[in-house]
Amino acid sequence: MQIGEVAERTELSLRTIRHYEESGLVVPSARSRGGFRLYTESDVARLMVVRRMKPLGFTLEEMRDLLDATDLLDAEESADPSQRRALLERVGEYERAATRKIEDLRLQLARAEDFAATLRARTGGGTSL
Repeated sequence: MQIGEVAERTELSLRTIRHYEESGLVVPSARSRGGFRLYTESDVARLMVVRRMKPLGFTLEEMRDLLDATDLLDAEESADPSQRRALLERVGEYERAATRKIEDLRLQLARAEDFAATLRARTGGGTSL
């Protein structure tokens, strides 16, 4: 599929997709004769991982590291068991980090909702700050 369809499916802008390509996170699998970027379902799945990591504050390097680890896990299902365990632990560290970041965001959201409720009460003639 071409970049426009990928942008629509992932809800990412063309500019963002190109930036991720320049960063080496998601490189199109092929190019058409006319030079257009062509993406596979696997490329779209990688972009979705990046899209989900971004709001949690993961860096591009962390995104790249996780994608590399999952690529190795997918490619080497019969790999050395100790290497596989190390890769699974690496992915697990990202899962735990994501869980912590989600908890932090929930706390921030609760505080923001409380603040908005306080302002609503004040503008509606309710209680004072």
